[in-house]
This record gives sequence, structure tokens and C-alpha cells, in this order.
Amino acid sequence: MADDLSFLEDDLTCIVCCDVFTDPVTLKCSHSLCEKCLQQFWSTRDVPQCPVCRKECSQDEPTKSLAFRALCESFKMRKPAAIVSEVVCGEHKETLKLFCFEDKQPICVVCYTSKKHRNHRCSPVEEAVGNLKEDLKAGMDKLQVNLGDFQEAFDSCVKQAELFKEYSSTAENLIKKEFEKLHQFLREEEEKRIRSLRKELDLQAEKIETRMEELSTQISDLSEKIAAVWQDMEAEDITFLQNYNETLKRLQCPVVPNMHSQTMMTHQPQPFQTMLFTTWARMQNLVEQAPVTLDPNTASNKLQVSEDCSSVQYVEMKLQVSDNPQRLYVGVLASQGFSSGLHCWDVEVGDNEHWTLGVVGETVNRKKLYKMDPKCRFWCFRYVDGLYRKCCKPGKDIDDDERPWVIRVQLDFDRGELRFIDPFRSRNLCTFTGGFPEKVFPYFCTGDGVTPLNLYPANKCHH
Repeated sequence: MADDLSFLEDDLTCIVCCDVFTDPVTLKCSHSLCEKCLQQFWSTRDVPQCPVCRKECSQDEPTKSLAFRALCESFKMRKPAAIVSEVVCGEHKETLKLFCFEDKQPICVVCYTSKKHRNHRCSPVEEAVGNLKEDLKAGMDKLQVNLGDFQEAFDSCVKQAELFKEYSSTAENLIKKEFEKLHQFLREEEEKRIRSLRKELDLQAEKIETRMEELSTQISDLSEKIAAVWQDMEAEDITFLQNYNETLKRLQCPVVPNMHSQTMMTHQPQPFQTMLFTTWARMQNLVEQAPVTLDPNTASNKLQVSEDCSSVQYVEMKLQVSDNPQRLYVGVLASQGFSSGLHCWDVEVGDNEHWTLGVVGETVNRKKLYKMDPKCRFWCFRYVDGLYRKCCKPGKDIDDDERPWVIRVQLDFDRGELRFIDPFRSRNLCTFTGGFPEKVFPYFCTGDGVTPLNLYPANKCHH
């Protein structure tokens, strides 16, 4: 009988309070709980769930069964007499009526009086069960709170995982987009360089072809003269002598061209390493803000500034521009002015045959042609008619094969120094000292309608 009640008790026990159901309710998932235990569990959750299978529930879902409730109440009434009367001490064959709190086990009266449990705190089984279940319920409440905390932490991790997944997708697309810009830039730069090379080679090939035709004609003419001279030499003596003067004229040798100079390319392509450097420098503009940008509002009417304000080119026809107070009579200024600190910017001059770089004072008269003199607040380095000039004075002699492709302008306002440098050969081209009486603006000018001046950040500044 006790065994039957024990099995029945397992089926009638609430998973939350571990006691026989009180006011039992049943969820749609078929799990049953005490109504109070279920409501207490739901109070710790954001969404109602079954404590057993975690299936989501609705607030009006629990259903009551009067027959199930009556069964549980009947079991409670029968349980003490049935179980307690049948469970006996294995050692003394006496009913287990006491509970030893020291050894945490039920004992009989004989055990209580024995030396084994002397001075142990004990109480009747019914009293001990009530006290111990209250202690367990208190512990269960703590575990229930911990369970809620763990579930909350789990839900937070789920949200973080979703956010990381979304961030990963966004970051990956951004990386692809930015690198596609670099790839596109390199593809366009490669195509541009190849087109330029082919154009130059086609031009040289055309010149060589023309020269070959000229030489072929000269060879044909010279062969005819040689044949005529041989014919004159084979004539009769009197005829030979009569034609001797004309024969001498045929022997006059034409000037033989210098084959090496004739076949040399009239223009040497940009050195390979220089081309890579300038390409890299341009690519920096995609990811780095240039230290100076051109101000279109200051550009004179024969200078065309690019849309990104990083390039300027000379045009033959005057542009239709407003004559605002900022506009220069000749040249263009940067948008940024400097009155302190160290600043560097690189200018790609390339094959440009006519350019001027430098800085000008803020208060100079922009509507007149600058007098190229630091006393007039204009500090510049120029290349005109194949000569380098420091303002109006002759500058450093530079061989054609060592012409700088890039000019680095380095302004140290605090030290009062302006330097123009060839960054490839690490050589100083021109230096101004003596300080600056006012704020200065970078200055650019070109008179070459073929090659623009391109600006980009200096990769390294040297004090």
C-alpha cells in the first residue's frame, strides 16, 4: 500500500514546490502545477512560459479541474497514516516517527535514545517535514530568481549575437565598398598609364616611320647617283672628260644623319618608381584629407580648378567667373591659411613647363600682379623657360634628367622657414628664412595647358 501511494505521489507532485498540488492547473502542453507556483514563476518572466518545457503560454491558458483538485486533497488526507504507519526503522523495526537534523534522516524512538543520536536535535516527522519544506521553498525561491537572472542574461546574449551579426554584415559591406574604390582607382590609373604610354609610343613610332621614309628616299637617290657615276666612268674618253664636271657634282656626299640621335625618344617616360609613388600618393587622397585644397573662388580666369579642388590647369580661353574680392589677378590660393605650426603638401608638377609655387601674405593686393619678392609678402619657387628661379633670381641648376616630378612645400611658420624639396632624391631645392609678418596662404600658378598641377598629402614631413 505504501509503495502504491509513493508512486501516486510522484504523479501528484508540483515541480516548483516539490509538494502535492494545491489548487492544480493544467497548461496546453499538458503539464500541471500549483496555481500559486505558476503565477509566482510567471512574475519573474517577461513572457509566460511553462516551467517544465519552456513553451510560451498565454495568461488565460491555465485550466482548473475540480476532479484533479479533489484527488490531490484526498491523497493529502490519506498520505500520513498510510506511509508513516508502514515505514519502519531497518535496525529496530520501529516506526520512523522522528527526524534527526544532525544526520538528516528519519529515525525511530529507539534510535533517538541510543548513543548514536545522543544530544542530536530531533523533531517529529510531521513537524520536520513542514519546517524542511519551508526551508526548501525559500531555497527554491532563490533558485527561481537565479533562473530568471540566467534567462535574462541568455536573452541579452541572444540580442548581442543578433547585433554582432548585423554589425558584421554592415562592416563587411563597408570594407568591400571602400576596397572597391581602391581597386577601381588602381584599374583606372593602370589604364590611364597604359594609354599614355601607348600614345607616346605611337607618336614615336610615327616619327620613326616618317624618318624611315625620308631615309629610303635618300638611299634611292644616292643609289641612282652612284649608278650614274659608274655609267659616266664607262663612257668614251672624250665623253667622260666632257661630262666630268657634272660627274663631280654627283659625287658630293649628303650629310649622313646621326642614327643614335635620330632614333632616341624625344620624351622619356616617367620613371617606374616615380610613377608608383605618385599613384600611391594620389590613392592617399581617397582615405586621407589633403592638408591643403584649392579655393576656386580665388582662381584667376585662366586657371581651371578640378571638382575635388586638388588639381589646377591652365586654359587658353578665359573662363566666365565673377570678379569677387577674393579672386586673384594671376594664380590660385589654397582654402587653408596658416599662422602657426609645421605644414607640408606635395605638388606633382610632372612635365609641366611653366609653374610657380609658394605662399603669399593675407593682405596682399589680389587684383594686381604680385612682385616676386619676400618684401612684398610673396615667397615662391618657379620653373619657367627651362630654368628654376627663386622668386626672380636664378635658382639651383638641375639637369633635365634629374628634374623633380614632385615638389614638396614645407612651411614652418614658427621658425619662419619655407622650403621646397625634391622628396625622391631628398634634396633641398630652395629655402626662405626670415619669418612671416602675417598669416600666409599656399599659392599655385601654371602656364602650361597640357600638364596640370596636382596636390596630395606629403607622406612624411622633415623638420
